Formats: sequence, C-alpha cells, structure tokens
Amino acid sequence: MPATDADPQQGAGDGTGRDGSDPNLEFDPMGQFMGTAVRDPYPDFAVQRREQPVGVTQVLDMETFELLDAVALYRFDDVDQMFRDNVTFSSSPIRELMSPIMGPYVMVGLDEPEHRRHRNLVSQAFRQKSLAHWETDYVEVAVHELVDRFAGRGHAELVRELTFRYPVQVIAKILGIPPEEHAEFHQHAIAIVNIANDPERGVAAAGAMREYLQGVVDTRRADPQDDVISDLVTTEVDGEFLDDEEIFSFLRLLLPAGAETTYRATGNLLFGLLSNPDQLDAVRADRSLIPAAIEEAVRWETPLLITSRRATVDTDIGGVTIAAGTQVVPNIGSANHDETRWDRADEFDLFREPKPHISFATGVHMCLGMHLARMEMRTTLEVLLDRLPGLRFDDDLVAADDVHIHGEQFRSPTSLPVIWD
Repeated sequence: MPATDADPQQGAGDGTGRDGSDPNLEFDPMGQFMGTAVRDPYPDFAVQRREQPVGVTQVLDMETFELLDAVALYRFDDVDQMFRDNVTFSSSPIRELMSPIMGPYVMVGLDEPEHRRHRNLVSQAFRQKSLAHWETDYVEVAVHELVDRFAGRGHAELVRELTFRYPVQVIAKILGIPPEEHAEFHQHAIAIVNIANDPERGVAAAGAMREYLQGVVDTRRADPQDDVISDLVTTEVDGEFLDDEEIFSFLRLLLPAGAETTYRATGNLLFGLLSNPDQLDAVRADRSLIPAAIEEAVRWETPLLITSRRATVDTDIGGVTIAAGTQVVPNIGSANHDETRWDRADEFDLFREPKPHISFATGVHMCLGMHLARMEMRTTLEVLLDRLPGLRFDDDLVAADDVHIHGEQFRSPTSLPVIWD
C-alpha cells in the first residue's frame, strides 16, 4: 500500500504523523514518478549516442491522443544547438500540452516576440534583491521549520519530511499566501504537479487554484505588498502590464517549474553526497564546495530528462534532415552524460573539471528560476549540515528499502533514510 502522511498515528505531541511530517499532506513515494518505471536509463542513452544520436521516438498528440513519430536528440552539442535556435525550433508543443492546465500563456511554451514580453515583465519579480530577501525570510525559515520536527529524533526520511515539502512552502511564502492557507495551497499544488497520475483531480485543482488566485490578485492590485503577486500586478515595461490570465498562467507554472524540479534536484543532491561519504565529508569540512556539488548534482541526475520543440522549417541537425512540423525531443539527461564532454559521466564527482551542463537549458528559454533553485538547494544542505552532525545514510534502511534514484521523465530518490549523531 502506498505510504501517505494521512496516518492516525501521531508523533510525540507535535501534531505530526509518526514520521514527523504533516499528516494532512499526501505523499505517495512511487506515485511521484511519471512514465514507465525506469531505474537507470543512462546505459540506453549511451547506446543511442553511439548508434543513433538523432533517433526516432514517439509522442502523444494531445488533440487526437494518437502516438506520432518524433525525433529525439541524445548528444550534448545537438541539444545545445536546438535550445539556442528558437526560430527554427518552436516551443509550441509545450504550450499545447500545458495550456489546458496552466492557462493560455505558459511562458516556457511561448515563442518570440511574445515570450520576450512575458519574460521581461515577470523577471522583475526574480531580481537579485528579491532572492536575498527570500533566502533569509522564506527559504531558511521553511527549512528550519521542517527540520525542527525531526532534529531531536536522530533519524528521518528526508524526501517525505523535507525535500518534498519545503519548495511549495517557499513558493507559498513568496506569493504572499497566508500561513493558515498553506495546507490548502499545498494540496492543490500536489494535484497539479501529479496531473499525469490523476488528470481529473489535477484539472480540478488547476481551476480551484485560479479561483483562489483571483482573490489574491484583486487584493494586491488594490493594496500591493512585498511579494511576487504584487510585483506581477504592478510591473510595467514599455507601458505594458500583465493581464489576469497572463498572471494566472505564470503563477500556476511556478508549481511544476519551481516546486517539482527543485524538490527532485535537492533530493538528487543529497543522494549523490550521501552515496559518496568522502565527498560529503569534504563538503562538511569546506562549505565553499557546495556550489560545485549543486552543479554536479543537476548534471548527474537532471530532475527533468526531456522537453519538446517543433521544427518550423526543414532543417538539419547532427547530419540528419528534419522536416518542418516534426516534433523534436531533446534528451537533457543524455546530453548531460555525453562521454565526449565528461569523463566518467555516469558518476557523481563534485571535483571534476567544471563545464556548463544543460539542465537549465540554454538560449532564450534558459530557466528563469535557476538562481532560486540553486539558492534553495544550497540553503537546505547548509541547514542540514549545521543541525544534523554526522549526517549519513541509514545503511540498513537503504538496503532494506532498495533506495535509488528512479524515473523515466522526472528523476529523484525513492527515499532518503538518514541518521545523525
């Protein structure tokens, strides 16, 4: 039976479940993984890079629900070329896929010049001054609040109790959602993030989220505060403002873009370090290594392996002709393991020679929230090292539960059972 937090057995007087987590928030440790159960896709990716780096795959047509032929890219240089050419390769497939849930203005699915207008307007909310404020007032607070629940226990399962929870809490704080409404907000967020597993519930949650956000947007227009929604309703670029539907699309996109990938990336970082105690000890002794550990983690286990584009004209990539109208699927995970760019690419090694990875994309669609994601990962690791001396895997549970990183499209650990002194 899938484990959830809706467990009647309570912790020691803290109002939480027996694992120390909020009993009102659902968590299915395997239901989080979309697609076929895949433990290690990288050997197959290596074969593709050698034998058919620009290969044939299939995608689901969202109008007819039929499988259509598409082209998959597996090498770093080919994926990088596609990301940088937003004229030849349109982001329209993402818009078609996500707009029924996120609304008609999904920024990651917009092409120029519409994309540039939206990005210029919403990027004001992610300026450096805001990140510094969010780190101290939101991220550190959220992580410490969760760690408070288990710090005195000597053991924890960090996916259920920490990494799954804190990014949505941070987003709620950034948006200015009142603390008493965080639980409801988180439930809607979970349903939207897991829409592939339960489409009906996800669609209902997206509608409920829009209705909720309408009230918040109206309030902020009348009385702006120090939060992202106030920035979105008041920011003006060249005499233009975002309308309500544009704001709702962006806010709903924050959930999978900001919460889903960040929780998975944080879990992958912790798994990489905990699985390599010598590297964890090095980071423990020298915190200046944390940025290198973060970059290696998001290269080594990219939270989201694939995305999608469509060729707008007949073109050539990797020596293969691609006809106009063909959907193109860049495999980011494979690109980040390209042996022509990294030695021992399948290994986690924070000491390797630094080279840019492609996890946050390149070109005009480079991830707007990448600095926030890095900051959240760094803050989480620093808090854990500060508060949990001798943090390490609980080897007995790792073996008994077969703990590993898992997933075909989204990658993250099945669990992170840890102990400390």
